[in-house]
Amino acid sequence: MPLSRERVLRAAVDLADQHGLRALTMRRLAEELGAEAMSLYYHVAKKEDVLDGIVDVVAGEINEAVGHVEPAPEWKAAVRERILTARQVFLRHRWAPELFETRSSTSTEVLRYYDALVGLMRAGGFTYDLVHHALHALGSRALGFSQELFDPNAGQSADVPVDLVWQLPNLTGMLSEIAHDDPDSTLGWCDDQAEFEFGLDVILDGLDRLR
Repeated sequence: MPLSRERVLRAAVDLADQHGLRALTMRRLAEELGAEAMSLYYHVAKKEDVLDGIVDVVAGEINEAVGHVEPAPEWKAAVRERILTARQVFLRHRWAPELFETRSSTSTEVLRYYDALVGLMRAGGFTYDLVHHALHALGSRALGFSQELFDPNAGQSADVPVDLVWQLPNLTGMLSEIAHDDPDSTLGWCDDQAEFEFGLDVILDGLDRLR
């Protein structure tokens, strides 16, 4: 099968799914495709182009998934269902939230997703001003994931240092009780399904009162 931009980007997504985003290099991608690394540059300008492209691929999957969902008649249920459907796509590509957070370019597919989300809120009686506030309040949750304050996988521990336990009794007490024991629903360190839905529902309930 001849190389194409679509084939290169799909292979990049598959590589990230299997081995993580850090394993995605132009050389490794060429090996997966059975091609010379230089031949990739006819279809993608550089690695940054690949990263931008796979954001589009994942966002396109999200748009396809939410497009198959019949919107609920009530705005809050419709928005909630849309966001949770998007989250299911991220759970298939657990490396993607980190990438979405760091891209400086604007994905057309992401814009399409947000445009439809704004449309649901407008249909529910939101002014554009309140929609704007709502998107700020939702942050990355609008796409289906929560941004993490800590990343233990990057060598930054989220535990309270032993020598500071006595100075931070409240954080220590909280961390000793919480547990994220559903890895299949978790993105990152502690963005599990229960935590995500809790935060989402708090925001949507507050927006409904403002509306």
